[in-house]
This record gives sequence, C-alpha cells and structure tokens, in this order.
Amino acid sequence: MGSCSPRARQELLVLLSVWLWVGSTQPTPPAPTHGPGPQLKFRLAGYPRKHNEGRVEVFYNDEWGTICDDDFTLANAHVLCRHLGFVAATGWAHSAKYGKGVGRIWLDNVNCAGGEKSIGDCKHRGWGNSDCSHEEDAGVICKDERIPGFKDSNIIESEQSHVEEVRLRPVVAGGRRQLPVTEGIVEVRYKDGWAQICDEGWNSQNSRVVCGMMGFPAEKKVNRNFYKLFTERQQLNYRLHSVSCVGTEVHLSMCAFEFYQGNASAACGAGMPAVVSCMPGPLFTTGSAHKKKQRQQQQGQPRIRLKGGAKVGEGRVEVLKNSEWGTICDDRWNLLSASVVCRELGFGSAKEALTGARMGQAWRCPWQGQGPST
Repeated sequence: MGSCSPRARQELLVLLSVWLWVGSTQPTPPAPTHGPGPQLKFRLAGYPRKHNEGRVEVFYNDEWGTICDDDFTLANAHVLCRHLGFVAATGWAHSAKYGKGVGRIWLDNVNCAGGEKSIGDCKHRGWGNSDCSHEEDAGVICKDERIPGFKDSNIIESEQSHVEEVRLRPVVAGGRRQLPVTEGIVEVRYKDGWAQICDEGWNSQNSRVVCGMMGFPAEKKVNRNFYKLFTERQQLNYRLHSVSCVGTEVHLSMCAFEFYQGNASAACGAGMPAVVSCMPGPLFTTGSAHKKKQRQQQQGQPRIRLKGGAKVGEGRVEVLKNSEWGTICDDRWNLLSASVVCRELGFGSAKEALTGARMGQAWRCPWQGQGPST
C-alpha cells in the first residue's frame, strides 16, 4: 500500500441497523458559524405529542434532519419556536423524548443567545458535523400562542400524516411465536393504534426498504393468496397508499406515498394490506454451531469487515485488497453507501453513517474512493 499523505485522512465508520447505537464522545467547543438563507425549513414531529411540541426537524440541503441535544438551552428553543410561528418556548426535551428521527443530524452544540432571527445565526459545530446518535434528538415545547400574521407554518399536526413507527404484524400461527418477526402485515403507527398500507402498486423495492428497516438484508416472495383470505375477515384501517420506493431508502418515510383522509376502512378497492417477508442475515441464522461454521467456510474469507466497534453491528469499515486490509476515505460517505455495507454484511439498512475516525484510526492509509457503489 502507498505511504500516507501529509494531510490526515478521516476514516469512515458505519452503525448498522440492529437496534444498536453509538454513544456520544466529548464534543469540541462550537465555533461561530453562519446559517444558510431561505432554503431552511422546520417542522415538529414525533409521537406522542401535542401540536405545539415535538422533535425538531430541519430541512437543509434538500434533506430533513434533526438537532442534537448537546448543550441545548431554552434560548435555542425560543429561536426554533419562532421559526415555527410560535411567540416563544416554554421548555425543551432531550434524549429523543418524541422518538428517534432518521437521516442526518444537521446541528450539534447549538448555542443561541435567544434573540437570533435564525438558528443558523447561532454558534454550532457546522452543518452536518455531529458526534451524536438519534438517541440524542432534541425537542421543543412552544407556548401555544401564534405570532400575529405568521403564515408559513411547518407544523405537522398529530392527526395528520407522518410515517415514523413501522412494524410487521405476524398472522401465521408459527410466525407469532418466532423472534425476530420476519414476515407479516406492514403497519404504521396512527394515533394510539396501528393502520395498514394498501398494496395496490406495492413492489419488491418497497418490501426491500421495510426489511432493511427491520434489520434484514433482503426480501423474498410471500404467499399473497393466504393473506388475502385472512384479511377478508378482518376490520382494517388503511392510511397509506401508492407507496413507491426506489429500494435504497433507509426508512419508509423517505419513499413517495399518499395518505387516505377520513374513513379509510374500505379505501383499498381491489387491493389488500401490504405484506412483507424478509430474509434474515447471519445474526439471526438458526442451527448448530457446526453448520454455521460450515457455511462460513463455504462462503470463503470475507472481503469487508467492521473493526473497533463496541457491539455487534458497528465499527470502522475495512476492505480486503491485495491480501491486505485497509480503510475507506469518508469523503461523501452517507447513509446510502453505509447501507450497501450493512446489507453485504448480512444486516439491514444503516442507522447512521459516521465519519471522523470515531472507531479509532488504522495504521494503514485509507483506500481511495467514495464508498461502495450501489
């Protein structure tokens, strides 16, 4: 391998979708930064919550993301509540009280005086520069009083449509006793219960996204006729339809879809609830240790691995080339690239794509490139 360049390179890291999260490290003091212009948008999300509270989400660089709770203050909440059209904040919430978001963590170590016109005018570490996980997503509680004349509201009402929690509900007798659940009806959280998705137009790309969310690397065909007979005897509550995923999304909320309004119990027409069956990766493979060892020998030496992580499913990404292990530069490393690695290792979609050698530096120079192709 070539010698390291004088300029230190960052090594990419990835946290996989097996319900594991990386803890925070001690942050560096925030430096003064200037926020972007009118492309910034804000919304409140999460569950359960009222219309004037929730997880803060920021739309920046054509992508929704969250704000880390490190060094968060009431002054920060005042600025954010005014963004949302409220006169002030009455409090704020830490540790993902309103649920964990998805996508980028746009801001960290935010430090506002309270009178700023934009959160971008406050001090922070820089857009997209964070050492947090979504377990640290910040929320705000705004005073339920609107700014007079404020028109551009980004509030997502509690009764309105927003996909956050997704589950597979098993209905086959054996599947109800099986853990983890690998097959079932796809349901989304709605108010205090669960609702179904109409499967008209549903395809394998949609199933792939759902399986990835559940921690599985791939989808497989399902006996649709069985489920059709089963659901004909059920009282259903459809909320989503016309779901269209590319297949690389890490969460169903990133796909295109539409919501039914009002009474949607009979809205699916000739369709039925969307059903998904997932293929478990090696982490969930059953059988004896001897059979597992045989499978590993048949597969040969892996060409990609994780090192330096404290738990299964996290670590510094290393690849094998010319009989030597090396790392990958984190330039343009994102969730899409991280998910390719996750699935190759037998997991589902990535939860986070971390940068900055947070799992420790390797002694070799990184391999060139911007991560695996899709």
